[in-house]
This record gives sequence, C-alpha cells and structure tokens, in this order.
Amino acid sequence: MNVLIVEDYRDLAQEITDFLSKSGYVCKWVSSCGAAYEELAVNSYDVMLLDLGLPDGDGFEILKKVRAQADKIAVIVISARGELNDRIDGLQLGADDYLTKPFALSELSARLFAVIRRMHGFAVNDLNLHGFHLQLQDYKVTYDSVPINLTKKEFDIFQYLVLNKNRVVTRLQITEHIWGDVLEVNSDSNFIDVHVRNLRKKLDKHAPIPWFETVRNVGYRISD
Repeated sequence: MNVLIVEDYRDLAQEITDFLSKSGYVCKWVSSCGAAYEELAVNSYDVMLLDLGLPDGDGFEILKKVRAQADKIAVIVISARGELNDRIDGLQLGADDYLTKPFALSELSARLFAVIRRMHGFAVNDLNLHGFHLQLQDYKVTYDSVPINLTKKEFDIFQYLVLNKNRVVTRLQITEHIWGDVLEVNSDSNFIDVHVRNLRKKLDKHAPIPWFETVRNVGYRISD
C-alpha cells in the first residue's frame, strides 16, 4: 500500500516512515500543501496522512480539493488540533479518521489498517480465497494450513490482486502499488511478469489456479 505523509515536522515524518516501512507500506513524505498537490497529481496513493498546520496553508484545503475531485484516496488527519470542532470539521469534510497528536505509532498503524480494510470492503484481517488463506498483517499465506514461502513482493502483488478481486489490475497499477512513484518502464520490460510468474508457480504447487487470469496486453485479474 502506498502512503503519502503530509507533515512539516521532519522528525515525526521520519518516525512514521520508518515504522510503516517495516510493516510493508511504501511511504512518500512531503512537507507542504504545494508539494502535496504536485505529488497527488503525478502518483497514485492508497492513503494520505494529513497534518493541518502546514507552512503554506491549511491541510483542510487539501482535503477539500481531494474530495471535490472524487479522489478515492483514504485520508487520516494527524494534527495537534484536537478540539471537538476541528475533529468534526475534518470528518465532515471527508476524512476517514482523525488522530490527535501526540499519538502512539502502533495506534496509527491500527487505524491505518482499519481504514484500508474498509476501503476494500473487508471486515477482518484475514482473507480466504479458493482454499488459500492470507494473513494480511503478518504477511503470511497458507493452503490447508501449509505455509507458502512468498517473497515480500510476491505477497504484495497477491494481496493487491485479492483486495481488487474480479477487477482487471494493470501492470502500471501494480508497479505504483508495489514500488511507489511512477516508474519509467519500457514496453518490453517484464519485471512485473517475472514476479507474477513466480507467484503463480508457488500457488499452483498446492492447487490449480484457473481463477488467476492474465488479461492480454493489460494486466491480471483474480476471480472469486
């Protein structure tokens, strides 16, 4: 999952980045409204952690613009402004959650994961698909209780496809999701295909996977 951190306090931003990166998130940090607008214009993010007191404006303006554009990005406000009116304003403007500083990084992680689950319509931390069991927070996959040894990239791709099941996911979407910033990829580059091919081999050792489709010249789809 890609996370955009909009926070002008460098030390806090670094702490959040280090903590979330260890949990498998791809994080990008910017420190101003202007930089946030630029980043949102060129890259795709699943979640934005949004401070309000920024040097060139109020974070609520970013939130208003994102929601006016019907952007599907989830937004968690992280702010020292903990008054009831501020929290109500943030939620009414479209924030998915509001976390008052100071906060524990473990609480931020829990709220972030809860928001992501709601985004994809899942109420639990574990997913079952055709006998495969995904433990999202622990980065584990099993089949009939037998562990499947996936690399971090393979798990991320599998998780992303499962969370978007029954939809065609393009190679560019996978690239942005796994690596963060948009990459310049040559048309003959097959690094995504290599990861997917290895993932399929590991899954196919345990059970047939006709539900894991390649959509020619576009990307992939997992069907339930």
